[in-house]
Amino acid sequence: MNAVRARIIFMPGTYKFNSSDLETSLSSFSERGITEFTLQDTEILSSRGKLLDFLKAFRKNAPDVFLTLPVSASVLDMDVCRACSDLYCTLEIPLETSLKGNTLLFDKKFYSKRAQMLNTLGLVFGFDMTFASDEGDSVRAFRDRLDFAFSLYPNHIDFPQLEDKSSAFVKSPAPSAVFSTQDIKMCRHIAFAVSSFYSYGRAVTWFLSVLAPLKMSPSRFFEDFAEWQKINSCSMESGWKPEEAPHAEIEKMQLAFLKFKYEEKNRLQLFNAVSSIVRLNGALARCSGEGEESRVELEYNPDELLSYGAMDIQAFFDNAFIENSTVKVFMGEDGPEYHYCQ
Repeated sequence: MNAVRARIIFMPGTYKFNSSDLETSLSSFSERGITEFTLQDTEILSSRGKLLDFLKAFRKNAPDVFLTLPVSASVLDMDVCRACSDLYCTLEIPLETSLKGNTLLFDKKFYSKRAQMLNTLGLVFGFDMTFASDEGDSVRAFRDRLDFAFSLYPNHIDFPQLEDKSSAFVKSPAPSAVFSTQDIKMCRHIAFAVSSFYSYGRAVTWFLSVLAPLKMSPSRFFEDFAEWQKINSCSMESGWKPEEAPHAEIEKMQLAFLKFKYEEKNRLQLFNAVSSIVRLNGALARCSGEGEESRVELEYNPDELLSYGAMDIQAFFDNAFIENSTVKVFMGEDGPEYHYCQ
């Protein structure tokens, strides 16, 4: 997966549709200068039939507009997902829980099946997560949801509570008997670390592979990264904003922290392979997202770095030959490409 995280720019104004003027409104997007659009009509988003009609009309009348769909996983069947695969879009899926008795339930099997379908079709999707807002939630439950979410390879994970977007659907974190004020503060820092390193760092293609040799859960990794951010003045309190940082700057942070962790876990011999994987994928992501051309110095064959074999870092290190080279990353006819520099 070489999906690139796209931050949505909300155009000024609110556009309301009904069945009689939907296609006319969509066809006017070009003259209005709308290039990115988020559907927020709950009536359409909650109805499979109405959503399919909207997607069909969108493909016909606004095929070049980037579409964001904040949609419940329960609406995502194969027909809806196939319709989305014909569009330039991303799906924002809330990880929803339910309370039964005193236990907060989270249906992992349900979300696994939906994510498998999305990944099979090559759709870009992310999860929206909350903490300390649902009755029965706890730090342990939040960590469990977070670790599970990463296992499904989302393009990004967002936390509306970080952006002060509390509403009837997203409540502000509130302390409880099992979720203290200090717990909330810690989870907020973890959430900010995830946003910084993973979402804005465009790490989906390599994160789980790079994490495996460290033998850490994602939630523990990001708890440690949150502490690292505090020490290095790029935490939430410092005022550092990952959404405003160039990706290359975030990549330097990723590599600095990864080198620290690999050294801490006595796995430093693997870091050159990790560095090459992160930097090559980063260059491709910037080329795709910003059209940036770059030169990347590598210690391994670029084809091997992007192969399935590189998903197992230890096996890759044991079997791949060192091949120092420099490649130029550029935009080709069908997307980002690279070739060896002389």
